[in-house]
Amino acid sequence: MGVRELEESSLSLDEKLLRFMDQLELLEEKRASLNSLIEQGWFSMSKARYSMGNKQVSALQYASEIEPLVCVHARKLDDGEVDFRTEKVEQKDSNEAEQDAKSIEDIGPQEEGVRRRIKPQKVKTDKETNKEASSEKTPVRKSEHSPQQDPLKWFGILVPQTLKQAQSSFKQVIELSAEIATLQTAVLNTRQELKRGMKDKHILQEKASAAQADKVAD
Repeated sequence: MGVRELEESSLSLDEKLLRFMDQLELLEEKRASLNSLIEQGWFSMSKARYSMGNKQVSALQYASEIEPLVCVHARKLDDGEVDFRTEKVEQKDSNEAEQDAKSIEDIGPQEEGVRRRIKPQKVKTDKETNKEASSEKTPVRKSEHSPQQDPLKWFGILVPQTLKQAQSSFKQVIELSAEIATLQTAVLNTRQELKRGMKDKHILQEKASAAQADKVAD
């Protein structure tokens, strides 16, 4: 019985070792692709900055409020591994955005109307009147840039092709990063399985050696 268990343990270790080597090879390929995409993205961006100017492609064009267009979700599987997935954020409808903006714009006039009802006898100065007129002409909005806007439009309407290529490269980097994170977790789990399997095999070998020694002694 001990010899059979030892053979099964050896076969299981061989399968885990082959799986571990396949995972390492795939991980190395994906890492090489990741590095290539990052280099390509930065090279394309440098070409765009050369053609448009350093100040035209910089942090100065970033929106004051930025919301992610892609989120990374992690979930634990039944076998203990962790799966990382990228998911695009759903954009709000134009009607919802207009309603949100309208609700914000209505705050000023409503408060002003209440203020007039409470204190009708207050005489406003010319400075206050001009200030109210300017506030009515320029309603308050959530942010200067729409958080759901394509980031390429921050740098202008007609951007060069190199900037679009840079965006495409970095989008692939995000998706590939999630795949690499998932694969790295699988590699670590397989490595732990190998360690436990080698430990169990060592125990079985000791038992088999002890049993064979007892037979020889008898």
